[in-house]
Amino acid sequence: MAGRPHADGASTQPLDVHKDGRNWRIGTASDVAWLAGHTTQGLAITTAIPEVFDAYATFHPPEGVGVDAHEQAVVRELAARTPEQPWWLGYLDTGAHDVVFPRAPRVSLYWGWPYVLVEAGPEQALTWRTGHMRGEGPLPDLFFPADHSWLVSALWDDTWTDVGGSAAVIAGLQRNPLVSARRVRPDEDACPPGLTRD
Repeated sequence: MAGRPHADGASTQPLDVHKDGRNWRIGTASDVAWLAGHTTQGLAITTAIPEVFDAYATFHPPEGVGVDAHEQAVVRELAARTPEQPWWLGYLDTGAHDVVFPRAPRVSLYWGWPYVLVEAGPEQALTWRTGHMRGEGPLPDLFFPADHSWLVSALWDDTWTDVGGSAAVIAGLQRNPLVSARRVRPDEDACPPGLTRD
């Protein structure tokens, strides 16, 4: 099923793509309308995550923990606290990193950055690509469940990842030593101690 394109190339209807023996739905602007235009400019975590959640944190692989183990732990913690439902996976088109479906339409987020958005799940979040802006791991640059109960987002220039969700979701990420999330306030600089902005 093909979507009808706008003059700017954006699709107004869902588009299916094929991978792993099945069809996957590519997202449109309506699927990210809850996020688009609801972040702020600056250094706070609300640059990446809208101020609609109970709690916020940042994470990156702790010292001595490999990227794969870290990212698998992140997905396990999120999946354990999320009812069964699709997840939206967003791959930022930097021109240098795999977006999984290179011919798919993009959605525009943040400062007009183009993302391939696909409806899939936790398994695909951990298997569809290798290598992103933050290292050799598979994680999408942005992902969230269909009910919008949490959001994970890594901005183009950041070497860490931001997350917003319930207090229970954030506490689980904090407790897991393979994740080692650091809770931050919405108005707090999101850059974790010891890391720098590019």
